Amino acid sequence: MIGRVTQQGLKQATLANLQSNLSRMSQLQEQLSSGKRIMKASDDPAGMVDAMRIRGDQRANAQYVRNAGDGVGWLSTVDKALQGSTALLTRARNLTIQGSNAGALGAAAREALATEIEATAEAIREQANSTYLGRTVFAGTSSAGEAFNAGGTFVGDPVSPVARRISDNTTVRVDSNGKTVFGENAWPAGKAPGELTPVEAEGVSVFALLNQLAADLRAGNSVNGYLDHIDIRMDAMLKEVAAVGTRYNQVLQAQETLADDKVRLKGHLTDVEDVDLAETIVELKAQEIAYQSALSATSRALQPSLLDFLR
Repeated sequence: MIGRVTQQGLKQATLANLQSNLSRMSQLQEQLSSGKRIMKASDDPAGMVDAMRIRGDQRANAQYVRNAGDGVGWLSTVDKALQGSTALLTRARNLTIQGSNAGALGAAAREALATEIEATAEAIREQANSTYLGRTVFAGTSSAGEAFNAGGTFVGDPVSPVARRISDNTTVRVDSNGKTVFGENAWPAGKAPGELTPVEAEGVSVFALLNQLAADLRAGNSVNGYLDHIDIRMDAMLKEVAAVGTRYNQVLQAQETLADDKVRLKGHLTDVEDVDLAETIVELKAQEIAYQSALSATSRALQPSLLDFLR
């Protein structure tokens, strides 16, 4: 049995269909104006979850980019200080060679060499106290403000390095251990260069070494034995130069990877939540045509007749 369709019922059904069509048009217009396909979770729950995950990845990427940039700054400062220190120590070595024939040098010449060597030691200490953004790059996480005090004593924290996380699974050390590079111990009292044990020779700081060298030059003593000790400290510096260079290249490579990841994540987010402009415009035009056609057809279909009033 076919149910009776009243004029009022037909009108309500028609208006509901028109309202649905109008709502879809409004949604498409909003998408075009915002450029976003997903405005709220109900638009695409799965897509919204994906977009939130991608944004989280973007925030992590941005933090890693900042960390890598900071790491480059630290490592560049360390490398510059090491290069400066090796150049200064090379100069001190050359001066030692000049002073190796102490008997042939007058007191004034020995004094001049000793004074320059002491100045070189102080210049190396300045390099060892190099800072980046107010932080000493050879002192670990120490808050002492310097790695070596005026007496050449190491006052940093050798067991607490400064590191930067540059990916989910990679952390890179960005400072350097001043104790290892420059040494930390005073010259053993009463010992000549050839009398130091290997452990003592490894531990003597470059500052104590050069100051002791200067003292022996002034005294007219032989300084040939100091060349081996200078070479020990030079080897430590050059070894650290190589290690810092490796870490520096690692961070630079990470920066390139992070830049690629940034572009990739932006593309993924666009795919998930941005509208396809051409497709959306075509659909909107189709909806507008359908809406206008429905309005026209409805206006004709709902014109009441005498029979409608008699029902």
